[in-house]
Amino acid sequence: MSDSNTTDFTNPSTFILLGIPGLEAAHFWISIPFCAMYVIAVLGNFTILFIVKSEPSLHEPMFYFVCMLAVTDLVTSTSTLPKMLSIFWLNSREISFSACFTQMYFIHCFSAIESGILLAMAFDRYVAICNPLKHSTILTNSVVGKIGLAVVLRCVILALPYPILASRWPYCRTNIIPHSYCRHIAVVNLACADIRLSSYYGLFNLFSVIGMDVFFIAVSYTQILRAIFRLPTKDARLKTFGTCISHLCAIFALYIPDFFSSFTQRFGSNIPRHFIVLFASVYLLVPPVLHPIIYGVRTKQIRGRFSSCALPLRLSSGQSWLVHGAGASSLNHLLDRQRDIKPFPVLPVLRQCDELGNQSMDTTLGCHLSNCW
Repeated sequence: MSDSNTTDFTNPSTFILLGIPGLEAAHFWISIPFCAMYVIAVLGNFTILFIVKSEPSLHEPMFYFVCMLAVTDLVTSTSTLPKMLSIFWLNSREISFSACFTQMYFIHCFSAIESGILLAMAFDRYVAICNPLKHSTILTNSVVGKIGLAVVLRCVILALPYPILASRWPYCRTNIIPHSYCRHIAVVNLACADIRLSSYYGLFNLFSVIGMDVFFIAVSYTQILRAIFRLPTKDARLKTFGTCISHLCAIFALYIPDFFSSFTQRFGSNIPRHFIVLFASVYLLVPPVLHPIIYGVRTKQIRGRFSSCALPLRLSSGQSWLVHGAGASSLNHLLDRQRDIKPFPVLPVLRQCDELGNQSMDTTLGCHLSNCW
């Protein structure tokens, strides 16, 4: 019987996730912002996918990459948050041996995919700014698809050793994981064997995948900044650099917490355990929450499409409000303002365009439209 028990424990059928060690009493309160962030991440990323799919003008390389990023964020957050919330709310701490290593694989695989997509987006910005005339011929739909496939294949293959190596170690000390999800280094630290191979591979993967992506992103932005500083006017430089702000925010949201969490998990022996685990749990949610906000607020096309989708809802709610007798004065005020608006002088503008020639038509119309509105 003793041998049987030892064998069963050496190959445990389940692991026990502690959640946030040392903060068990506050699990319920911690779960509230976690749940709110998860809801925002899911709704925001599905909204991005819906807007890009339903708007033909957004069928461009940059927005294809944004959609890839949204799918990656959905998978990353969904692979960890439901189990986390079940620990916080239901005290459901058990996770099967196979489910733990599957979760480990998904976390590392899709985190690397996210990094690869950000590199592809950096290449898109480089081509759009440094070689704009060839942007549509270089980044065709087939090229974008091949880039996405290459990113996925790279990460699918390089993430496989994480669960394969971790599942080979004997776990004879304990099956209690002092973490809120099956993070690689937190799991292998439980093994009663020399885990240097797993640790070294984790560092190798960190520098060869994430590190190389960061390097090539830095090279891309070096070339972008050189091209921006060559522009003749300050206004042109600011407008061009403004097209990169969303992407730079996404880069900082991913890499800074990722590197900090990876190094503190391995070398932060003097940092409180609950802080390391709490930070590692939060940082998985930060990019999925921020990406829809960044690209929804900063990208004019997505913001405009979202506003046009939301406007009928506001109008319909306004109509039902007016049916019940409220807001009639506001409607009359709007109608009065509408009557006061002078019609846009289309014919004089077209005559002026005809006199100036076809090449100045866009400029003249743009000037008059900006003056009108």
